[in-house]
Amino acid sequence: MVGSRVPLTKAGREYKACCPFHTEKTASFWVSPEKQFYHCFGCGAHGTALRFLMEYDHMSFPEAIEDLAGRLGIPVPREAGGAQDSQHAPLYELMGRVARFYGESLAHDERASRYVGQRGLNAETVQRFALGYAPDAWNAVLSRFGTREADRRDLAASGLIIERPGGHGEHHYDRFRDRIMFPIRDSRGRTIAFGGRVLDHGEPKYLNSPETALFHKGHELYGLYESRTGGSLKRLVVVEGYMDVVRLHQAGITYAVATLGTATTPEHLKRIFRLVREVVFAFDGDRAGRSAAWRALQHALPEAREGREIRFLFLPEGHDPDSLVGAEGREAFEHRMGSALPLSEYLIRELSGESDTTHADGRARLAEAARPLVAKVPPGVYRELLIGRVAEVVRLPAERLEALWQDGAAVSAHAPPRPPPRVGHSAGRGSLVRQAIARLLRFPSAAAAVTEAERAGLEGCPEPGADLLRALLDDLRARPLQISAQVIERWRERPGGEHLGRVLEREAVLDDAAASAVELRAALEKLAGLGTERRLQALEAKSRAGPLTDDEIKEFQMLTSRKTVGEGK
Repeated sequence: MVGSRVPLTKAGREYKACCPFHTEKTASFWVSPEKQFYHCFGCGAHGTALRFLMEYDHMSFPEAIEDLAGRLGIPVPREAGGAQDSQHAPLYELMGRVARFYGESLAHDERASRYVGQRGLNAETVQRFALGYAPDAWNAVLSRFGTREADRRDLAASGLIIERPGGHGEHHYDRFRDRIMFPIRDSRGRTIAFGGRVLDHGEPKYLNSPETALFHKGHELYGLYESRTGGSLKRLVVVEGYMDVVRLHQAGITYAVATLGTATTPEHLKRIFRLVREVVFAFDGDRAGRSAAWRALQHALPEAREGREIRFLFLPEGHDPDSLVGAEGREAFEHRMGSALPLSEYLIRELSGESDTTHADGRARLAEAARPLVAKVPPGVYRELLIGRVAEVVRLPAERLEALWQDGAAVSAHAPPRPPPRVGHSAGRGSLVRQAIARLLRFPSAAAAVTEAERAGLEGCPEPGADLLRALLDDLRARPLQISAQVIERWRERPGGEHLGRVLEREAVLDDAAASAVELRAALEKLAGLGTERRLQALEAKSRAGPLTDDEIKEFQMLTSRKTVGEGK
């Protein structure tokens, strides 16, 4: 499938090519038929065939499933919940007809057409975004599309009409009146909601469709459909308004999207990073814009990791993206985006503005403020670098700062040093947890060979990543899989899913399934020993401060016995 889009050259058991996701002259993009996985050593792009379709062709997950199934001639099984599209087909069809009606109304209303022209929008942009006009009447939509009771129910379910108080279902009126209309479209281009802007002065300035069976504003982004169909998508810029999106696209910045009357949500970020690896938040430089940017940062932290770029652009006072791109043009606006603040620097700037880092008290305050924010970032290279950046500002070694954060202690330059937590490693290789995960990914069937005792030994394991290892092992024992790609796709939306892809790329594993299963069980045994040793140390320390409880004494005896048996092997 990848070969149908990228010219691949055979290299041993794998294939290579110049990466389709970034510009390069030397091939660093590798495809492994055996692992059913691709990886670029240049930009870090990686994943399965489904991920490739989603990133290269900008498909949604269901669309990628449909595409692959069609290539193989396999019918896609549909459960009762999968019949949602057919169940809501009348609503999709109704929204499409109303969007066309609004479009016709714009073309025939001189005042609305003049307003659109004054805002600098040309006919091509109006057509591309299917802009329209809701007539200045209480029942323009109602009288045209709501002649029957069933029709009125559909109009109400779509958020297009509102029931009058005390009307008992018989008296309704149009939700949108005398407004320029912006159809909000899903990944297939179907209209699912509307945003309406007043032509003159009035409140609210913007009015959005309510939540409906088709529309969930915390998941949708205005302009995303147009961005995906506008050419190769490398990054997205998130702005605040419909008109900002439309004007940016018209100027040639065809990757602008906007949230829909709500702050940026975690779902928005997840959706963005399924398509691109770079996002720029462009907000007004006023107080409201800064507040929106800080909320976006907090939601972006769980999605921050190596291979992704999250940056923040604050516009000059008195400008929004609409006015600024009109005044400066595309090149100047994109130049501003190129110098936007990376997430790490924006975080440091904001926290430094609240603390005086010229003295110890201020630096301690900054470190304490940063701790819950950094904790949201997934483990990995990016998190380590972010900790290092905070440590640089508060003038502590990164290892010392992280140890203090882990202990929940107040940051103090005079606190006695403590050694960093011990992590189990094998010589010349990654951590034992990482090795165990790599073997499960390479040979998922190895999970069946793990005994109950070996699995139970993981419960006390304190090593980083042990939670993910336990969850992966339990999942594969309950629902066995055969190949790596199946595991990666199953975990694509789960916590730690992105980490699994990186482990599969980087960890070397024996090609022999039986030998790999033996290595997996050996790693689990060592991890159990580490957990036993750590718990014994904790109980010994507690006994020096005071007597242990009966349950703790029994636990100490049991762990001592387990350790003795293990050492006697």
